[in-house]
Amino acid sequence: MMCAPFLLAFVLHAQDSVHVRGVARDTTLAVVSTPAGGALRADVVLPLIGGSVSASTTGRWKIDAPGVSFTLVDGVPFATTKDGPIPLAAAPILRNGALLLPLQVLADIVPRIGNRVVWDAESRELRAFRNLGKNANASSPPAAPAAPRTPEPRAARTPAAATASTPARSSAPSPRHRLIVVDAGHGGVDPGMHGPIGQRTTLYEKDITLAIAKRLAHELEGRGVGVVMTRTSDTLIALGDRGKLANQAKGDLFISIHVNAANLNWKDPGAARGFETYFLAEAKTEDERRVARMENEVVRFESSGDPAQEGGLGFILKDMAQNEQLRESSDLAETIQSRLKRIHPGPSRGVKQAGFMVLVTAFMPSVLVEIGFGTNPAEAAYISGEAGQRAIASAVADAAMEYLGRYERRVTGTSTLQDPPK
Repeated sequence: MMCAPFLLAFVLHAQDSVHVRGVARDTTLAVVSTPAGGALRADVVLPLIGGSVSASTTGRWKIDAPGVSFTLVDGVPFATTKDGPIPLAAAPILRNGALLLPLQVLADIVPRIGNRVVWDAESRELRAFRNLGKNANASSPPAAPAAPRTPEPRAARTPAAATASTPARSSAPSPRHRLIVVDAGHGGVDPGMHGPIGQRTTLYEKDITLAIAKRLAHELEGRGVGVVMTRTSDTLIALGDRGKLANQAKGDLFISIHVNAANLNWKDPGAARGFETYFLAEAKTEDERRVARMENEVVRFESSGDPAQEGGLGFILKDMAQNEQLRESSDLAETIQSRLKRIHPGPSRGVKQAGFMVLVTAFMPSVLVEIGFGTNPAEAAYISGEAGQRAIASAVADAAMEYLGRYERRVTGTSTLQDPPK
């Protein structure tokens, strides 16, 4: 139900256009079609809103827009600002010597971190003004994006396209309803892993992840938290779209559920057991890279898109090492591992990091949970059974609530959430 407005705002086709109400004149620009969605030429649109684009070094572009400056790299889905990197829904593309900006950059990034540009999703209009405060009243023409609800993780900011028509809220802190995005890995034509090893196949990852994701959603709702699921049936959702849906929903956390599989080259692959939780960062070990390759392999089923290669993200991911979003994601991962230790019959394989595509576009604390090895007969039975699924979902829900409560206390000194049992 969220896809229609999201696609309207960001995935425009070549015949569509964007009206620009610029600082000097108004004009209409044709949207350029790319494999990842609609884009506009940077050298055409930026001067209209009082900005500019310049090549700093090979493949790097400095973008100056009203109230904000950042760097883009051809083919890399991140914008680097003075406050750290920001994931993009699609990478900028260099075509015939011109830099094509994904529409998200102008409809979300520039309005969100700048202070004199507004995107109106309904009319597909980009408005630039000389003096526009971040918290301008929505009744004044034009409306600035509403101030974010507080308290809220810094990384979990609202896309301007989703808020341009929302009335302004008071800037005074008030309790807010938390929302967690639950992602069931794989689906549709992509079954994920299958197992167990040495037995007739009884487990497909896409079925297990959906079953546990549904239980997790039920557990979270029972704790008073709102939930959005990226899929509720046996269907394929592109990896890049899962994070976008989380952003559009204004999620506080993104939790992706997966099932692990042993490397058949291991000495005794059928004996591999345990659970592990990942956050987005550059992989440090070969096993972390193996798991990321396995979970990223779904792109072969996707009909479009140009996912960034891990090597191309290397310098960005290193820059993100001190970023608050990574610290929060690591904290969430540690909390989930701690809770799963109490109920899971397998060993804890620890908190790990790798370049999972599904986490790249989720602009909020995000983790990927490998709930066990479907290649191991005993563990396959545990994660397939009702009791095991219920225990895993309850533990992950408790971890999410524990993390959110701890975050609120760090930020405000109090928490509006009820702590789960210790």
